[in-house]
Amino acid sequence: MRNTILTALIAAVSLCVTAPVVAQPALVAKGQASFTTQRCTMCHAVAGKGNVKGPLDGVGAKYKADELRQWLVAPADMAAKHNATRKPVMREFSKLPAEELDALVAYLQSLGK
Repeated sequence: MRNTILTALIAAVSLCVTAPVVAQPALVAKGQASFTTQRCTMCHAVAGKGNVKGPLDGVGAKYKADELRQWLVAPADMAAKHNATRKPVMREFSKLPAEELDALVAYLQSLGK
């Protein structure tokens, strides 16, 4: 009995660790719309559209979801952490509703995958 429970627990944990996070297409689309609404292309580009000085192609492979969220809510801290010197410093999006932040993160994760 004890071995069965332990085996099931190990299997469940390994699935959680190795299973990739798959964003829902509707959430990614909402994030893309928010990216446009928030005028992110004033400073960033995706697929050559927007400000080419701040390309985001591949950002989904470079950063984990929690890191992308930190870039959105505490950009000055993340810029210091990663020695990013681009000016002006990115504006904070910490006052956006959680659902919109989730959507932006899903969209950013979808870039470059």
